[in-house]
Amino acid sequence: MFELDFDKNGGMIPAIVQDIDSGEILMLAYMNREAWELTIEKKIAHYYSRSRKSLWKKGETSGNIQEVLEIRVDCDSDTVLLKVRQIGKAACHTGFRSCFHRVLRNGTLETDGERIFNPEDVYRN
Repeated sequence: MFELDFDKNGGMIPAIVQDIDSGEILMLAYMNREAWELTIEKKIAHYYSRSRKSLWKKGETSGNIQEVLEIRVDCDSDTVLLKVRQIGKAACHTGFRSCFHRVLRNGTLETDGERIFNPEDVYRN
Protein backbone atom coordinates (compact mmCIF):
# COMPACT_ATOMS: atom_id res chain seq x y z
CA MET A 1 0.00 0.00 0.00
CA PHE A 2 1.04 3.59 -0.62
CA GLU A 3 2.83 5.17 2.35
CA LEU A 4 2.50 8.75 3.54
CA ASP A 5 5.48 10.55 5.06
CA PHE A 6 4.59 10.67 8.75
CA ASP A 7 8.20 11.43 9.74
CA LYS A 8 8.31 15.12 8.73
CA ASN A 9 5.90 16.39 11.38
CA GLY A 10 6.51 14.11 14.33
CA GLY A 11 4.17 11.35 13.22
CA MET A 12 1.31 13.61 12.10
CA ILE A 13 0.00 14.75 8.75
CA PRO A 14 -2.47 17.56 8.15
CA ALA A 15 -5.80 16.54 6.65
CA ILE A 16 -7.79 19.20 4.84
CA VAL A 17 -11.47 18.24 4.71
CA GLN A 18 -13.68 19.40 1.84
CA ASP A 19 -17.36 18.80 1.11
CA ILE A 20 -17.42 16.77 -2.10
CA ASP A 21 -20.61 18.40 -3.41
CA SER A 22 -20.21 22.08 -2.54
CA GLY A 23 -16.40 22.31 -2.47
CA GLU A 24 -16.61 24.08 0.90
CA ILE A 25 -13.60 23.58 3.18
CA LEU A 26 -15.01 22.11 6.36
CA MET A 27 -12.00 21.71 8.61
CA LEU A 28 -8.33 20.96 9.07
CA ALA A 29 -7.35 18.12 11.36
CA TYR A 30 -4.35 15.87 11.92
CA MET A 31 -3.87 12.17 11.37
CA ASN A 32 -1.36 9.76 12.76
CA ARG A 33 -0.72 6.44 11.03
CA GLU A 34 -3.52 4.67 12.92
CA ALA A 35 -6.09 7.36 12.00
CA TRP A 36 -4.95 7.15 8.36
CA GLU A 37 -5.30 3.37 8.27
CA LEU A 38 -8.75 3.44 9.90
CA THR A 39 -9.89 6.12 7.45
CA ILE A 40 -8.75 3.97 4.52
CA GLU A 41 -10.30 0.81 5.96
CA LYS A 42 -13.64 2.22 7.18
CA LYS A 43 -14.09 5.04 4.62
CA ILE A 44 -15.09 7.20 7.60
CA ALA A 45 -12.78 10.03 8.69
CA HIS A 46 -10.63 9.34 11.75
CA TYR A 47 -8.22 11.87 13.22
CA TYR A 48 -5.75 12.31 16.04
CA SER A 49 -6.57 14.95 18.63
CA ARG A 50 -3.37 16.76 19.55
CA SER A 51 -5.02 18.37 22.59
CA ARG A 52 -6.49 15.12 23.98
CA LYS A 53 -3.61 13.02 22.64
CA SER A 54 -6.00 10.39 21.38
CA LEU A 55 -7.56 8.93 18.26
CA TRP A 56 -11.11 10.01 17.37
CA LYS A 57 -13.67 9.00 14.82
CA LYS A 58 -15.32 12.12 13.44
CA GLY A 59 -18.93 12.22 14.56
CA GLU A 60 -18.62 9.54 17.22
CA THR A 61 -20.14 11.86 19.83
CA SER A 62 -22.01 14.41 17.71
CA GLY A 63 -23.30 12.12 14.96
CA ASN A 64 -21.75 14.42 12.33
CA ILE A 65 -19.82 11.70 10.52
CA GLN A 66 -17.64 12.27 7.45
CA GLU A 67 -17.94 9.60 4.77
CA VAL A 68 -14.70 9.69 2.77
CA LEU A 69 -15.35 9.50 -0.97
CA GLU A 70 -11.98 10.61 -2.35
CA ILE A 71 -8.49 11.12 -0.99
CA ARG A 72 -5.89 13.32 -2.62
CA VAL A 73 -2.26 13.39 -1.53
CA ASP A 74 0.06 16.37 -2.01
CA CYS A 75 3.32 16.20 -3.95
CA ASP A 76 5.44 15.64 -0.81
CA SER A 77 3.17 12.86 0.52
CA ASP A 78 2.81 14.68 3.84
CA THR A 79 -0.66 16.27 3.55
CA VAL A 80 -3.98 14.82 2.48
CA LEU A 81 -7.20 16.29 1.16
CA LEU A 82 -10.26 14.30 2.15
CA LYS A 83 -13.33 14.87 0.00
CA VAL A 84 -16.23 13.86 2.17
CA ARG A 85 -19.97 13.65 2.38
CA GLN A 86 -20.80 15.38 5.63
CA ILE A 87 -23.46 13.29 7.35
CA GLY A 88 -25.09 15.67 9.77
CA LYS A 89 -25.05 19.39 9.13
CA ALA A 90 -22.01 20.49 11.14
CA ALA A 91 -18.34 19.64 10.79
CA CYS A 92 -17.13 22.05 13.47
CA HIS A 93 -17.14 21.10 17.14
CA THR A 94 -18.38 24.63 17.90
CA GLY A 95 -21.64 23.83 16.11
CA PHE A 96 -21.04 25.50 12.75
CA ARG A 97 -21.05 23.79 9.34
CA SER A 98 -17.39 24.67 8.76
CA CYS A 99 -14.55 25.36 11.16
CA PHE A 100 -13.80 28.33 8.89
CA HIS A 101 -16.93 30.26 9.90
CA ARG A 102 -15.08 33.42 10.91
CA VAL A 103 -14.06 36.10 8.42
CA LEU A 104 -11.44 38.79 9.05
CA ARG A 105 -12.92 42.17 8.09
CA ASN A 106 -11.22 45.46 8.94
CA GLY A 107 -9.10 43.78 11.63
CA THR A 108 -12.08 42.12 13.31
CA LEU A 109 -13.25 38.52 13.19
CA GLU A 110 -16.90 38.27 12.24
CA THR A 111 -19.03 35.14 12.30
CA ASP A 112 -20.25 34.07 8.87
CA GLY A 113 -23.03 31.50 9.16
CA GLU A 114 -25.39 30.13 11.74
CA ARG A 115 -24.62 27.81 14.61
CA ILE A 116 -26.34 24.50 13.82
CA PHE A 117 -26.09 22.97 17.29
CA ASN A 118 -25.08 23.99 20.79
CA PRO A 119 -21.84 22.20 21.67
CA GLU A 120 -22.78 22.16 25.37
CA ASP A 121 -25.76 19.99 24.50
CA VAL A 122 -23.68 17.58 22.42
CA TYR A 123 -20.32 17.28 24.17
CA ARG A 124 -21.01 16.49 27.78
CA ASN A 125 -18.08 15.11 29.76
